[in-house]
Amino acid sequence: MSDVLSRLTFPAGARHSEKRVGRGVGSGLGKTCGRGMKGQKARHGGNFGKLHFQGGQTPIQRRLPKRGFRVPFPIKTVIVNLSDLERFDAGSVVDEAALRAARLVQGRDVRIKILGDGELTKALKVSAHRFSNTAVEKIRQAGGTTTFVDPESKEGAGEDSTES
Repeated sequence: MSDVLSRLTFPAGARHSEKRVGRGVGSGLGKTCGRGMKGQKARHGGNFGKLHFQGGQTPIQRRLPKRGFRVPFPIKTVIVNLSDLERFDAGSVVDEAALRAARLVQGRDVRIKILGDGELTKALKVSAHRFSNTAVEKIRQAGGTTTFVDPESKEGAGEDSTES
C-alpha cells in the first residue's frame, strides 16, 4: 500500500509550473516581465485587481446616496399560529422545547410570538415570549393558559401575563 502512495502524481498537464518573471532577458520574461511597455497595467499595483474599479471614474457605490439602516444585532421573532398548535395533545405544555421538537421553531436566539390565526380546540399550557390579543382569547376559551417566558420583554397589546 505504501508502495502505491509514494508513486501517486498528478495527471500530465494538470499542474503548470509557476511563471518566473524578472530572471533576465534570456528567460523570455525578463525586463518588463510580460506586462508590455508602459501604462497603468504595467505599473506596480495598477488598480486593476481592485474590486469595482471603473478606470478612475467615480465608482457607482460612491455615486449613489446611502439609504436605510442595518440593525447590527436584530431580534428575530418566529411566528406560530394557533392552527399550528393543534398537533399537540390536550393538556400538554407547549414551550420552546416542544415547539422546536415539532420543528415549528428553528434558529438560535429567537423570540416566539403566538398569533390567533386558526382555531384551537384543546386546552394547552402555552408559554412564549409574546401573544396577540386574539391568541390569548382563543387559548382561554379552549380552557388553556398562557405564560410569558420573559416578562420584561412585554410590549404592545395582549401582553399581560395570564394564569387561568
